[in-house]
Amino acid sequence: MSLKVPKANNIQLFKDGYKHLQGIEDAVLRNIQAVSELSDLVRTSFGPNGRNKLIINHLGRLFVTSDAATIIREVEVVHPAAKLLVMASQAQESEMGDATNMVIILAGELLKKSENLLVMGLHPSEVIKGYELACAKALAELESLSTSNLPSPLTHESLSIALKPAIGSKQYGHEDMLSSLVAEAALAVMPKNPKNFNVDNVRVVKIMGGSLAGSRVVQGMVFGREPEGIVKKVYNAKVAVFTSALDVAQTETKGTVLLKNADEMLNFTQGEEKHLEKIFKEIADSGVKVIIAGSSIGELALHYLNRFNIAVLKVLSKFDLRRVARVVNATPLARMGAPTPEEAGYIDVFETTEIGGDRVTVLRQLAPDEEGYSGHTEKTRTATIVLRGATANLLDDLERAIDDGVNVIKSLIKDPRLVPGAGATELELGRRVEAYGSGMKGLAQHAVKRYATALEVIPRTLAENALGGAEGNEVLSRLWAKHEQKGGEAWGVDIEAEEDGTLLSTEFKILDSLAAKQWAIKLATEAAISVLSVDSIIMSKPAGGPKVPQQAGNWDED
Repeated sequence: MSLKVPKANNIQLFKDGYKHLQGIEDAVLRNIQAVSELSDLVRTSFGPNGRNKLIINHLGRLFVTSDAATIIREVEVVHPAAKLLVMASQAQESEMGDATNMVIILAGELLKKSENLLVMGLHPSEVIKGYELACAKALAELESLSTSNLPSPLTHESLSIALKPAIGSKQYGHEDMLSSLVAEAALAVMPKNPKNFNVDNVRVVKIMGGSLAGSRVVQGMVFGREPEGIVKKVYNAKVAVFTSALDVAQTETKGTVLLKNADEMLNFTQGEEKHLEKIFKEIADSGVKVIIAGSSIGELALHYLNRFNIAVLKVLSKFDLRRVARVVNATPLARMGAPTPEEAGYIDVFETTEIGGDRVTVLRQLAPDEEGYSGHTEKTRTATIVLRGATANLLDDLERAIDDGVNVIKSLIKDPRLVPGAGATELELGRRVEAYGSGMKGLAQHAVKRYATALEVIPRTLAENALGGAEGNEVLSRLWAKHEQKGGEAWGVDIEAEEDGTLLSTEFKILDSLAAKQWAIKLATEAAISVLSVDSIIMSKPAGGPKVPQQAGNWDED
C-alpha cells in the first residue's frame, strides 16, 4: 500500500468542528469495524438457540427479546456506516417481516471477509465487482434449490408446517402451539383470493396470567375493557359506530341565561334532556342494539342508552375503531343520530367474558359449525389471538413471534416456493459460488471466493449458538462433506445434536421461504457494497441548542 504523504495543515476547507476522515485505514476499515460490532451484537441472537438481549431504551422501557428487528429499533445506532445496515434490515422487515437478523449477519460477515483483501492491496472497486457477480450467481442458484411449494388450497396442517421454522427461531419449544394458532387465525380471515390476505386482520390481545396453553383464537375482535352501560350481552344485533362524542352539544361561545322564576329553572334543562331522548329514541327505533363510541360518553347519554337497552362500548384508538367498523361492516358516523340501513353493521355475538381475572369484551361472528348460525352473516374479517402468559415481557415476545408468522404467510402467498432450512441452503449456495469463483479470471475471483465463505456464516452461527464454538466447527466440516456428495443439498444443522449434529432438513420439514432468503441476500450484499464504496467520512459539528425530545420508534403505527 502506498505511503501517506503528510499535507500542509494550514488549508482550512471546512468550518471549525468538522471531522474529515479519508483513505483505506481511516474511512473503510473503520466502517468495517463498526459494522462488525453491530453484526456481532445480534449474531448471538440468531436461530432457535439464540440468546435474549435485555434492552432498556431511551424512555426507560424494558425489552427482553432475541428478535433482531426489535433490538435494532430500540438500540439507537449513531455510526453512519452501521446505520446503512440498520436500514437494510428495516427494509427486510417491511418487505418480508422475517430474516432481518440474516441481513445484518451476512452483511457484517461480507465486510469482515473483504477486510483482508483491502489490506493486501486490492482496490474496493474490485471487491465490489466480485461481490456483485457472486450475488447474481447466488440468486440464480437459489431458484434451483426450491424443494417444495406451499400446497394450494391452504390447509391448517400445511400452513402450520410452513410457519414452524419461522416461529421456532423466536420461540423455540412453543412453535407447535403458536404455529397452530396463527394458521387457525389466518385461515379464519383468508379471503377467497388468498393474494388479498391482509396481515392487519390477525390481531393479538395479551392477557397476563395462565400459560400459553390457555391461548385461543376468537373470530372477531377482543377489547380489554367492559362496556360502559348495564347491558353486557347482546346476540344478533344491529351495530352503529360513532366517531363523535355521545354527549350534549356544547356551544362555542359563552352565553348568559337570566332566569326569572323556579319554573324557568326546571324547564331550562328539560329541553336538553328531551332533545337527547329524541335522538336516542330514533337510534333505538332503527333497531340498533349495540353502539361503539370513539370518544367520550356523557352521563345523560348513558342514562338514555341504559333505558333503551342499548349496549355501548368505548374504543379510544382510531385504528381499532376502523377495524371494528370492518368486523361489523358498518360505516363510522361523525354525527349523532340514527344510522341508515347501509351505515349500520351487524354482529352475531357481543359479550363480556372473563379471561384470567380480566374482563374483556368480545365482538364476533359465529362460525358455520356453531349453534345459532343463521347463514346470513359473511365470513369474519378479523381474527384475534388471545395470548396468555406469566409476564408482560414474555407476552411481548410471543406477540413478535406471531407477527413474524403472519408475515411469513403473506410472503408465502406471494411466492409459495420453499427451500431447505437449518442453514442448508446457504451452505449449498456457498459451495456453488465457490466453484463459480474458481473458474473465473481476473482479480474479482478473490472477492467471489470470499463471498462464498461469508455465506457459511449462517450454518456456523446456528451450530455455535446451539452447540458451542468447538463442536460448531466439527458440525460444519461434516456438513461440507455431506454437501459434496450427490443429492446432499438439504443437509442442515441439527441444533439438538441427536446424532452427529446434521440432519436432512426436508425430512424434518424445516423449510424456509425462498422469497425471504432472496431479499435477505440481495439487501445484505447491497448494504456491504455501499459501505465498501465509501472512501471518506465528513461529519459536521452538531448544531448547538437544546436537544429536541425524540418520539419513540413507531409511536403512530399500530
